[in-house]
Amino acid sequence: MADGPTINTIAERAGVSIASVSRVLNGLPTRQETVRKVMAAADELGYVRNAVARSLKSRRTHQVAFAMADVGNPAYLAMLRQIQPVLKAAGYRLVLHSTDAVVADEIDVLHSLGERYVDGLIMSPLRVTEAHLQMLATARAPVVIIGSVPEGTRVDNVRADSRTGVRLAVDHLYALGRRRIAMINGPLDTVPGAARGAAYREALEDLGLPYDENLVQIGDFYRPEGALAVAALLDRVPDVDALMCANDLIALGALDVLRAAGKRVPEDVAVVGMDDTDLAAASWPSLTSVSLGSAERGKAAAELLLERLRGVDGEPRVVTVPPRLAVRASTAGPGYDREEGAR
Repeated sequence: MADGPTINTIAERAGVSIASVSRVLNGLPTRQETVRKVMAAADELGYVRNAVARSLKSRRTHQVAFAMADVGNPAYLAMLRQIQPVLKAAGYRLVLHSTDAVVADEIDVLHSLGERYVDGLIMSPLRVTEAHLQMLATARAPVVIIGSVPEGTRVDNVRADSRTGVRLAVDHLYALGRRRIAMINGPLDTVPGAARGAAYREALEDLGLPYDENLVQIGDFYRPEGALAVAALLDRVPDVDALMCANDLIALGALDVLRAAGKRVPEDVAVVGMDDTDLAAASWPSLTSVSLGSAERGKAAAELLLERLRGVDGEPRVVTVPPRLAVRASTAGPGYDREEGAR
């Protein structure tokens, strides 16, 4: 039987030195272009690396974990589409954890870093508890958090600017003449729920509109729960003329309920979502939505983590991705499509 591929044959196929191949396969710092060539050549030749032996030798697994609340949420999928290729190009496999936003599950993921099953972790928790902060302070591997954390938390952090994003949406609705602008939010004990609820109140106050608790309905960040929340709101305030929804899934649920109730969108009720997922442009009517840069946040998080895995030290980094408003038919009528940047 013919011998399998070796580092010599991989080096020849990739057009690099044997030493370069060895560095890549052992997880040592190497130029990204060299990593790409070596990994492509290894895949073409069917080279199977002995992960156990390599891990024992280098104390690396060449795996990175990504823990998020719901793998089915398009916002997390947008992050994943950027995280995976960045890590793959550097020779890392990606392990996914869908935690359902259960704090105990997220703490378990952080605790398991001590077992060295991955070399690093990207996590996007909906809630940041004292238990999270304690585990992050003693994490046994590099961690990057996607989402806001308390000031002073010593962890690399990629965050959205929900406050500006909500303001973009409310200003847009106000400019269209809407004055009964309701907020359909997720749980207030979550980071996005608290931030978007506070931003909605601030935006109304800045525009001189009264804050009315009857125009606020708390649900959850899923389409069915969004629909239930909107139905409850309409029963209470049927004259609402705009809905500011805390994410696109809630907004899609809103469109379902408004359609069933015989309400025209946007003539009777304008609807805005947040995240600007793929579903926003594909819905009917197409959904005006605030992009919070899910893809950009995913890519930034992967790049920050790779720097730590390559031994870059220093103070924790904070990256803030600015929001953009994508205006579509659910507020501006059929055939309208425009993107506005944060201001």
